[in-house]
Amino acid sequence: MAQNFKNHTRFFPLFHFVVVPLLLFNLIWSIFRVVRSYSAESVVSLVLAFTLVLLALAARLMALTVQDRLIRLEMRLRFARLLPPDLQARANDLTVGQFVSLRFAGDEELPALTRKVIADNLTDRKAIKQLVKNWQADLLRA
Repeated sequence: MAQNFKNHTRFFPLFHFVVVPLLLFNLIWSIFRVVRSYSAESVVSLVLAFTLVLLALAARLMALTVQDRLIRLEMRLRFARLLPPDLQARANDLTVGQFVSLRFAGDEELPALTRKVIADNLTDRKAIKQLVKNWQADLLRA
């Protein structure tokens, strides 16, 4: 199946369907244990469970941040190849969210779409992605 706006979101099954549910179950279980039989051990378990949830979220955010940096670099290379000089200079003002959203645009529509994003100051990732007509799949996302 070809990737498009409707199906471009990606789940990493090990993270989204195994790790997160297990960590949340552990957190809920630890809360239950503190409420049911308050003790130093149950409080320590709760703090550890909460810390593990934070660790998983931090790891996910770090992976997404690195991914966004790579996308920004990739887009700067595409911009250097595809955009006219006047638009290249203005493209430096794009936010990371705008870069990330524009990556789905095919080469032939990227200049016009970039011009529209800048001219209309579009910042909503979803709105920008919905403007893409020739979807360029990104199957290597984290």
